[in-house]
Amino acid sequence: MVSWVKPIAIVAAAAGLAGCGPRAGSDEERAAAKSAPASLPAAERLPVFDVAELDDSIAACTDFNGFVNSRWIAANPIPPDRTRWGAFDALAEQSLENQHTLVERAARNAAQTAAGSIERQIGYLYRSGMDEAAIDAAGFDPIKPKLAEIAALKTPDDVTAWLRLSFSRGDQQLFFFSSGADYKNAARQIAYVNQGGLGLPSPDYYSKDEYREIRTAYVAHMARFFELAGVPADPAARSAASVLELETKLAGYSLQPVELRDPQNQYHFVSLDEALRTTPRFDWRTFFVAQGVAVDGFSLSQPKFFAGLNELLASAPVERWRDYLALHVIADAAPYLSEPFQQEDFEFSGKTLNGQPEQRARWKRVLGAVNGGMGQALGQLYVAEYFPPDAKARAEELVANVRAALKARIANLEWMSDATKQKALAKWEKFLPKIGYPDTWRDWSGLSVTPDRYYDNVMAAGKFNYQYDIAKIGTPTDRKEWSMTPQTVNAYYNPTDNTINFPAAILQPPFFYAKGDDAINYGGIGGTIGHESSHGFDDEGSQFDGDGNNLDWWTKEDRAEFDARAAKLVEQFDAYAPIADQPDKHVNGRLTLGENIADLGGLSVAYDALRTALEGHPAEAGSKIDGYTQDQRLFMNWARIWRSNIRDKRQLVLLNVDPHAPAKLRAIGPPSNMPSFAAAFGCSAGDAMVRSGEAQVKIW
Repeated sequence: MVSWVKPIAIVAAAAGLAGCGPRAGSDEERAAAKSAPASLPAAERLPVFDVAELDDSIAACTDFNGFVNSRWIAANPIPPDRTRWGAFDALAEQSLENQHTLVERAARNAAQTAAGSIERQIGYLYRSGMDEAAIDAAGFDPIKPKLAEIAALKTPDDVTAWLRLSFSRGDQQLFFFSSGADYKNAARQIAYVNQGGLGLPSPDYYSKDEYREIRTAYVAHMARFFELAGVPADPAARSAASVLELETKLAGYSLQPVELRDPQNQYHFVSLDEALRTTPRFDWRTFFVAQGVAVDGFSLSQPKFFAGLNELLASAPVERWRDYLALHVIADAAPYLSEPFQQEDFEFSGKTLNGQPEQRARWKRVLGAVNGGMGQALGQLYVAEYFPPDAKARAEELVANVRAALKARIANLEWMSDATKQKALAKWEKFLPKIGYPDTWRDWSGLSVTPDRYYDNVMAAGKFNYQYDIAKIGTPTDRKEWSMTPQTVNAYYNPTDNTINFPAAILQPPFFYAKGDDAINYGGIGGTIGHESSHGFDDEGSQFDGDGNNLDWWTKEDRAEFDARAAKLVEQFDAYAPIADQPDKHVNGRLTLGENIADLGGLSVAYDALRTALEGHPAEAGSKIDGYTQDQRLFMNWARIWRSNIRDKRQLVLLNVDPHAPAKLRAIGPPSNMPSFAAAFGCSAGDAMVRSGEAQVKIW
C-alpha cells in the first residue's frame, strides 16, 4: 500500500484477553449487537467498564495511563509469541480466532464447494499451508528455479532483465511498484515507484554504532540462509558480507522515515525520457512493457534513491548483485518453506530484532498468508458471519455525530482566517466515510490455488494481486475501494481520496458497545472516528484538498500559525523517553506528528460530540456511573483503548520507523492538552497531566 495511508495503529496479531466486562467479540456481545440501538436508557445498559481495574494509588492527574491501565497491564503479561499486548492486540486476537473458524471450515469443505469460489480458494490456500509434512519434504525446492536464474546472471544487463521478470511475477526486489492516485489529479490512477531493498528496519541501522550488534547478527542470519540453501559455510559468510555492503550503499541513498512523511518526497512525476536521464542503467520503458502497463509518465518518487541505484547497477560487481538477489529470494520465501527456513526467519526477525521469545502457532502464520493473499475474500466470509448490517447503521450514526463536532470546531477556530476556514469546510464536506466493508466485493476469478504446493499458492496470489493493482494505472480512481480488510482491527484515512475507513473488526468492545453509555462509546470508537477525520487536517493531510489533490489551500499567515502550533506538539513528544532503562531513546516528535495531531483533534471532537449528545438529557449528563461522571468515563475509555505493554527491543524498532507514538503516551498526551480533562478530574496547574499557557497545544 502507498506509504501515506495512515492507520490509527500498527496492530500485530495478538493472543488472549482478560478484559473489562464481556470479552471483546464474545457471543453475548455479538448477540446484543444484533438487537440493541446505539443509545439506550440507563436501566438497559450492560456494565462496560470495570472500575475495579482502576489503580487509586496512582493519581489520575499525575499519570492517567497508570491510573487506568497499570493493574490490567500487571495482570496481563505479554504472551511469549508476541512483542506487545494491549487492547488492540486482544481484539485482533479475537478476530484471528473468528477467522480461524472460517478458514478451518473452508479447508474441510473445499472439495465440495464450487470450483473458483472464494470458499474453495481460501480452503485450499490454508490447507496447503498447514501441510507441514509436504512443506518440509520439499525443503527449498520451490525456489531452486529462481536461484538458478540468478546464478546464471553474467552482466549488469542480465541483472536488470531479471528484475523486470521478477516484478512481472509479482515479486518486488530493490524498489516498490504500484498504482496510486495522481497527487496533481487525484481522479486518475498513475504508476508509482518507491525506494526499498533494505533488510533492516531503516537506514540508520546500517550506519550508526548503536546498531553494530544488530548488523553483526544480520550478517550471521544471512549466512545461515545461504547455508540452508546449500551454500558451504565460507562462501555463505562472504556472500552475506557482500549483501550487507550493497545494502549499506542503498541505505545511504534512502530517505529516512521522517523525510518520507513529506508529500514532496512521495511524488515526483516524470516522463519516460526524464526517468531515463535519472537511471540510464535501468530502462523504464522496457520495465513497463514487461509489466504489461502503458504509461506516458509516472512518479519516480525518490529521485535520490533511484540515482544511487543507477550508480550501483553500473559499479557493483555482478556477483554482488547475484548474492543480493539470491538472499532476498530466500528471505522472502522463508515463511513458506520448510521448518529450518521458518525458524531462522523467526530467530532474527522475531527474536533478535524485536525480542519475541516464541514463534507464533503455525495456524496463525498460515492465516497471515491467507490474509496477505486473499484478505478481502476472507473479509467477505467474516462480514457474513460476524458483522450484522444494523451494526453498520449504528456506526454510521456515530460517524455523523463526530464529524459534525469537527465541522463546528473548524468553523469556530479563533486562529484561522475566514478564507482558510471556507476551504477547510469545503474539504470536510467532501469526506467519504466507509464503514465495515466494501459495497462491492472483489472478483477473484482467475486465481488458481491448489490443495498442496504452499509456496506456489502464495506466489500465485501475490501475482494475482499485483496484476490487479497495476491494472488500475490509467483508470479513474475508485473512492469506494478499500485498502484494509474488514477483519482488521484498525482504521485509516487516505488523503488522496479523502476517505475515512472503519473496518468491521474495530466496531466492537472496547471501542464500541451496543449497550454501553455514550461516554464509553465516544471515548472509544468516537475518538477513533475523530482521529481519522482529523488526519484530513494534520501536517500531511492538510496539504491535500477535498478532491485528494496535493495543493496549498491555506493563506500564508494561517499556515505559519498551524506550523507554529504543530511545532509545540513536536516538542512535547520529543521530550518523551518511553523505555525505562534507555533514557536517551526519545520519541521522534516530527515522525509522529501526524498521528499526534490526529489523536489530539480526535479526542477533542469526540468530547464535543459527547457534550452535544448529552444536551437533550441534562439528568444523564450530570449523573455518575460506578462513581464516575460522563466526562471522566470518556477519558477513561480513551486511555483504556491504548493500554499496552511492549518489549523493549520492539519499542526501539518502532521509535525508528513507526509514525505512531508509543501507546502509553497516546493515552496521556492528548488529555494533558485539554482543559476539559483537568476539569473532569479536578487537576491543578502544575500537575503532570496539565499543560497550560504556552505549553498547551490546541490545533483543531
